[in-house]
Amino acid sequence: MTPNSPLQIAKEVILAEAAALTSTAEKLDDSFLSALSLILEMQEIGRVVVSGMGKAGIIGMKISATLASIGIPSYFLHPAEAVHGDLGRYTKFDVALLISNSGETQELLEMLPFLRRVGCSVISFSASLDSTLARHSDVAVPIGKHTEAGPLGLAPTTSTTVMLALGDALAMALQNKIGTSESEFARFHPAGSLGRSLLTVEEIMRKGDEMCTVSEHISCREVLQRITDTRGRPGAAIIITESGDLAGIFTDGDLRRCLGQDESFLNDPVSKHMGTSPAAVPIGTLVKEATILMNNRRIDQLIVINKANRPVGLLDIQDAVSVRLR
Repeated sequence: MTPNSPLQIAKEVILAEAAALTSTAEKLDDSFLSALSLILEMQEIGRVVVSGMGKAGIIGMKISATLASIGIPSYFLHPAEAVHGDLGRYTKFDVALLISNSGETQELLEMLPFLRRVGCSVISFSASLDSTLARHSDVAVPIGKHTEAGPLGLAPTTSTTVMLALGDALAMALQNKIGTSESEFARFHPAGSLGRSLLTVEEIMRKGDEMCTVSEHISCREVLQRITDTRGRPGAAIIITESGDLAGIFTDGDLRRCLGQDESFLNDPVSKHMGTSPAAVPIGTLVKEATILMNNRRIDQLIVINKANRPVGLLDIQDAVSVRLR
C-alpha cells in the first residue's frame, strides 16, 4: 500500500476518528450526567430542541431523531430559521441542545438571549469550555479538541463523528434511565422490521364482525352460512358454549373431511364434527410466536383468548404472513 493512496488515506481517517472517540470516552465527566438529569426532568412536559449549523446541524438532526425513537419528545430547529421567527416554538419546559465545534457559531449565539428570557435550559456540545456557547450554557459537555481527518484537516470529520457518538451515548443513557422496553421502542417504529417482529396477536387478529363465533348447538349447515356471511370470510368458525367459553373450532379442513362422507352431516350439530382441542394463545402473544406455533402444528387458524379463557379473536396464517411481508 503506497503512501497517500486512497486505501491508506481511508485507513488513516478511520483510525483518527476511532482515536478521537476513545479520547472522548475517557474524558467524559459529570457534565454528561448533568445533561442527562436536565433532560430527565423535562421529559414529561417538555421537549429536547436540537440546533446546529452546517455539518453539526446534520448531526443534530440525527441526535434528535434518535431521542424521539426512544420516546424522548424532540425535534430539530435550524438556527437560521430560529432567529427569523421560529424561536416562538420554545417553551420554558424545553431543553435546547446546541451543537457547535467552535462554540462561536453566530446563529447559535444569537439564540441565547431569547432562550434565557423564556427560561429554557441550555445544553451545549462544543470543543472548549472557554467558548462563548459553553460559558452561556446551563450544562456544557466538551467534545474535546480534535484534528480533523484527511489530507487537509479542514473538512468536519473527526469532530462530527465525536458529536454523533456523544449524542448516541446521551440517548442510550436516557433509554436506560427511563426503561424503554423493546415493545415500547417498536411502537415508534411500526413500519420497520423491528416493529413488525414485536407485533402482538391482538393488533392484527380478526375480531368483531370479522370473526365468526357460533353456538355449539347450531347445525353445520348454519355454521357454513355464518362463515360465508362473515366479513372477510374467515377459514374457520369459533365454537362457544352457552356461557361463552371456548368449546372448539370448525375449519375448512373439518368441512373437507365431512364432505368425504355424505351431506347428512349438514344437519348435525356442529359440536359433533368440530375440533375439540383448538390451538389458542392469550392476548399479548407475539405474532412471530403465533406463526411458529401454527407452522409447527400445521394449522391455518389460531384462536386468541382472554384471561377468562373466552375467545376474543381469530388469527389467520395469511394475516400473519402479510404483516411480515409488508
